[in-house]
Amino acid sequence: MGIETEADHTRKKARVDVDCEAAPMDQDENVAGNNQSVKFSEAGKVHDLMPLYYGRLFPTTEMFKWLVYGNDQKHPQADPGFFQRREFCFTLEGEIFVRYQSFKSASELHAALKDKVPEKIDLGPVYNVDPARRSAYSTGGSERVFAPVERELVFDVDMTDYDDVRTCCSGADICGKCWPLMTIAIKILDRGLREDFGFESIFWVYSGRRGVHCWVCDQRARSLADEARCAVAEYFSVYKGGQGKKVALTFPLHPSLQLAFDEVLKPYWEKVVLPVQRFLEDPVHIETILEAIPSPEVRQLVRKRWDSSKKNSEEDGSLSVERWENLKDIVQKNLKKDFKMKLFIQEIVFTYVYPRLDVEVSKHMNHLLKAPFCVHPKTGRVCVPIDPEKAEEFDPFEVPSVARLLNELDDYEQIHGKQEGPKGEEHAKTSFGPYVKAWWPFLEKLNKQVKQEFAEKAKVTKTVAGIEKAMEW
Repeated sequence: MGIETEADHTRKKARVDVDCEAAPMDQDENVAGNNQSVKFSEAGKVHDLMPLYYGRLFPTTEMFKWLVYGNDQKHPQADPGFFQRREFCFTLEGEIFVRYQSFKSASELHAALKDKVPEKIDLGPVYNVDPARRSAYSTGGSERVFAPVERELVFDVDMTDYDDVRTCCSGADICGKCWPLMTIAIKILDRGLREDFGFESIFWVYSGRRGVHCWVCDQRARSLADEARCAVAEYFSVYKGGQGKKVALTFPLHPSLQLAFDEVLKPYWEKVVLPVQRFLEDPVHIETILEAIPSPEVRQLVRKRWDSSKKNSEEDGSLSVERWENLKDIVQKNLKKDFKMKLFIQEIVFTYVYPRLDVEVSKHMNHLLKAPFCVHPKTGRVCVPIDPEKAEEFDPFEVPSVARLLNELDDYEQIHGKQEGPKGEEHAKTSFGPYVKAWWPFLEKLNKQVKQEFAEKAKVTKTVAGIEKAMEW
């Protein structure tokens, strides 16, 4: 979940000053890979394993390549101080929030992670000045105002927002029956961002527990003002929630919504979600859908048809599927009698399975969001990237936990011996490696995009210089 930044300075537990130094923890980075095998328990305290995770597995290099946006290159348009103006927020043990952290390099970031051992890392915007020195620009004598200048466009989808349409789980719990709701969200939002808005540099991340995050990294997206971010978020906010009708569709459907319905919502609803959630065998959902039918006459016909269908002993969802087909058939036959029935089927599907965004996360440039490759403090699972083209293959229960990774690292070195390498670059020895490697194509594509942007800036600079020179006559 994202964290409101400026306004949220109160927490249940003690909070340190944003500039405080955390006491170093005693770290033994030679535990994994020594001569005696050490097994790390899944039932143990996750935070106790974090020194080893940050010391040997956290992909600091890849994180730096992403967040520096090419500004580490020797290009005339590169900004050497760019990375240092990015805000990092560390959540230390005891829910202590350390805001406005900044780092000059990947090695400095890596050292801070090993030293402070945060339970969570949140990323904020890039500011106009180093956030660690913001106080120098907040006094009355300074003409420069401390303010964010760019930040990725981000989206947060959380399973708890679907509790009213989950018959299998609730709260923080998830299972294979409800996870397809996240798959649907990824497919619809990813297509819309790419095709409707023209964004290219996009990646998705598992939150480590019950949701997914999206990062849109194009320069055009990073420079959006809050008003524009709000407009993009509202574009995807078809589901409004609240009492009464939860979606407001107009006839004919917007082309993007029609495409979402035809290619994702309808097939997933009929073949995946409805059979496993079995909504039309649940009295509450049956009454909810019946009451939503705008025509009393059609409502009575549907109720009579459903009452006549016998509930079988099979738990395969076939009765729900049968009743859904009954509903579609009766609605289709009565479309001409009542115009309000035209979008009824679509409204039901959109209400149940269309993405439900936490729009507040997307609307503000200075909103924090959990960084990729964090470890969730409750589940111990790593926040790994998800390939949107293979979203249906992603299984959150297959995501490695930090305990599993450290055991794999130990097993590897028991067989192959301890092979010294760059600290934090040893993920290839574990099941974490493929997840990190799968992120490389995104980084490569982003790097090409950045180089092109630098070239275009250089061209503009040269043109402007030429005009100014010509005007010196």
